[in-house]
Amino acid sequence: MAETIEVKMLNKGEAGTMVFEPRFVSAEVGDTVVFIPVDKGHNAESMKDMVPEGQDAFKGKMNKEVSVELTTDGMIGVECKPHLAMGMVMVIQVGGAEVPEGFLDAKMPKKAKEAFEEILADGPQS
Repeated sequence: MAETIEVKMLNKGEAGTMVFEPRFVSAEVGDTVVFIPVDKGHNAESMKDMVPEGQDAFKGKMNKEVSVELTTDGMIGVECKPHLAMGMVMVIQVGGAEVPEGFLDAKMPKKAKEAFEEILADGPQS
């Protein structure tokens, strides 16, 4: 049974300011992740070079909900474009995939990279 997983886009959350909540989602092929703009000024989009082959990249509009159907195993890096420099990123793990080599090699601001490292070190939060 496919699941729908909600991710909130927030100005302030458990992990600080300008965050996705949760910051790590573990899902299965066929599941849908829905990004909900709880606070204004956010979007959700996949990061260049951080989407597995076979999964379509996505780019949500500002202040709009965006749904992403997961079509292949792998790790997806997600950013809020206006707040990337502040570290507003999250990870979707599909099918229990391991972090691929070079996943964090994509060009990104220092705070975004640090946030990804922290998210991947923490893994799924129950």
